Amino acid sequence: MTQKASKTEFANKDILAAALAEDVAGALRTAIARNGKASLLVSGGSTPKLFFQHLGRAELDWSKVFISLVDERWVPPTSDRSNAKLVAENLLQGDAANAHFEPLFVEGKSADDGIGELTTRFDGMAQPITVVILGMGTDGHTASFFPGGDNLEAAIDLANDQIFSSMRAAGAGEERITFTLPALLNTELLALHIEGEAKQEVLEAAQGEGDVNDMPVRAVLRQDRTPLNIYWCP
Repeated sequence: MTQKASKTEFANKDILAAALAEDVAGALRTAIARNGKASLLVSGGSTPKLFFQHLGRAELDWSKVFISLVDERWVPPTSDRSNAKLVAENLLQGDAANAHFEPLFVEGKSADDGIGELTTRFDGMAQPITVVILGMGTDGHTASFFPGGDNLEAAIDLANDQIFSSMRAAGAGEERITFTLPALLNTELLALHIEGEAKQEVLEAAQGEGDVNDMPVRAVLRQDRTPLNIYWCP
C-alpha cells in the first residue's frame, strides 16, 4: 500500500458515518468559501446509507454543491437497481435537496454512446473534485473497476485522459459506467469507506502482493498521486 494511505478505525457504523460526514462537509464548506462551489462523488451499495443520512443533515450551502456517483449501473435513475435512487432517498433530503445531482445515465443510448454527452454535462463540476468516496466489493473491485472488466486496463491507466469508461464484466451484472482512475484521483479528499470483517480481510489481501487485474482496488492502494483515507469499522 502506498505511504500516502492512512486508515482510521471506528467502533461502529454510526460513529464512522458521523465522522466521515463531518470530514466531507468540512471539505465542501472550505471549497465553497474558496471557489464558490464544491463537488462530491459518492459510491452506491448498502454501506453508505447511514453516511448519506448524516451528511444530508450537515449545515452548508447545498445549492453550491454538485453531486454525482463514482460509477453506476447503466439503468434509468428511477430503477430500483440505480444508485442514483439510493442517493435521492438517503442524501438529497431536506436542505441537501438543493444540491445539483447529475445521474450517470443517458436515455436511449448505450454506455459507450453516452460518454460524450456525460462528459459535456460534467463540464461545470468543480475541479479538482472536492471529495471522492470509494467503496469496495468482496471481489476487490472499486468504482466499476471489476476483475475481468472489458475496459479495466484503460480505466485504471493513470495516463488515460478520459473522464469516463464503460465497463462490462461477469461480476458487474448490468453494463456500467465509471469515472476513470485518473479522474477520481483528481480530488482534494479521497476516501475509501468499508465496513465489516470480510471487507477488512479483502483489504489486507489487496495490500499484499498480487496482480491489479485480480483485485483492481490495488490500483487505488498502490498509486502515489493522491493521499487515500480509509474509514473502517467492524
